[in-house]
Amino acid sequence: MAILRAGYKSKNFGLLLLRVGIGVMFILHGWPKLAGGAERWEAVGQHMELLGIGFAPVFWGFMAGFAEVAGGALLVLGLLFRPAVMLLLVTMLVATLKHVAGGDSFGGYSHSLEAAILFASLLFIGPGKYSIDYKFFQKDKSRGRRYYA
Repeated sequence: MAILRAGYKSKNFGLLLLRVGIGVMFILHGWPKLAGGAERWEAVGQHMELLGIGFAPVFWGFMAGFAEVAGGALLVLGLLFRPAVMLLLVTMLVATLKHVAGGDSFGGYSHSLEAAILFASLLFIGPGKYSIDYKFFQKDKSRGRRYYA
């Protein structure tokens, strides 16, 4: 079991696998929302009322689908990683709130809460070296410091 003794030398491959797997899943999860049109966007966007935001539900619903599809695609690529992860984190926090406020059991809100925890963690971890961000933003040229692991 050499992989167990590797000392986490494969962490960047692990991050790539995580990014691609979760990114594709969110693209697939968000596509029906995005493709659902104004009627679906309004139904999804009405959940923003839980945060005291009762205006433009069509816009907010579109943004939820967009965040999942575009955020998932950016996650796969490792491009604009932290902004994408922030969009996905906020979307999952709103989804968790919607389920909790709706009286759902833990089983009803656990998926969105788990995804929120994942995205919060990724904010601190970064995309890894197998990412577009790493290629273009790996160093602060003036100080020589690494921003991505």
